Amino acid sequence: MTHIHNYPNFFDSIPNITLYDDLNKFLGASTDGLITFSYLDITKTAGHSCATVAGAYLIALKGLQALYGDNTPVRGEIKVEISKAPTDDNAGVVGCVLSNITGATTDYGFGGIPTGKYNRRGLLFLNANIESDVCFTRLDTGQKVHINYHPETIVNPMKILKSAIMPDAKKEDIESFPQRFQKMVKTLFEHADSVITIK
Repeated sequence: MTHIHNYPNFFDSIPNITLYDDLNKFLGASTDGLITFSYLDITKTAGHSCATVAGAYLIALKGLQALYGDNTPVRGEIKVEISKAPTDDNAGVVGCVLSNITGATTDYGFGGIPTGKYNRRGLLFLNANIESDVCFTRLDTGQKVHINYHPETIVNPMKILKSAIMPDAKKEDIESFPQRFQKMVKTLFEHADSVITIK
């Protein structure tokens, strides 16, 4: 089992994201097809926790809630569009997080069984022509939600980072950087409704 040891306590207070994945059930990975992702799970696959990873998780959490309401989101049945190119502002990281959660991929995912069912390719688009940061579309209904993420309204990650990496950085700032950086991430989750907007 993969572990992150001694992670910040606030990770455990972040809501999980549960989806139904029929492929998961069909192939016998679980009996009910339900998959639950925690923020800790996502930090394992991303390798770290930052404003970008937190934002991608919040985009998934809030976007899927808006798209499905009280119903369980269906993994593999969601088209994901991201307005930025992969190398712009680490949008590729956002793409990886959203791919992990929704199952959507560009051309690298599962191609489906011989009947064509369960294809996961052609569902993730970066550099998309949309009027928001991210757009989710339900393949079954065509319903869309547009999600924007603006962490700068609450925090300044670059200011915290620079305080620890500049040549004149103080020893105490370097030593306290990890705690201060994760406190910034915690603040983003505490103000989720301010940094995430949906239409």
